[in-house]
Amino acid sequence: MYKVAVVGDKDSILGFKALGIDAFPVLDGDEARVAVDNLARKDYGIIFITEQMASLIPDTIERYNNQMIPAVILIPSNQGTLNIGLDRIKDNVEKAVGINIL
Repeated sequence: MYKVAVVGDKDSILGFKALGIDAFPVLDGDEARVAVDNLARKDYGIIFITEQMASLIPDTIERYNNQMIPAVILIPSNQGTLNIGLDRIKDNVEKAVGINIL
């Protein structure tokens, strides 16, 4: 069975621990890249990452876009959203359906 993890700044991801999700606080893009790559090699099927951290490692995020596992999902941080996650959802829906229905 796959596990679920969240990567981001400490203040943004601390609440996920209460839900039973493994939290991995990082300070910068280098730490985020290492954390995501390590989690991908382990039994993590879903990796949530804050949009702010994901914006620092676009090449790493792109590498996992075409893979089924792990699913890397961008979430807003406690500082708000950059709309990167929503844009990715819109792109995927448009690719699947053929038009932008959102």
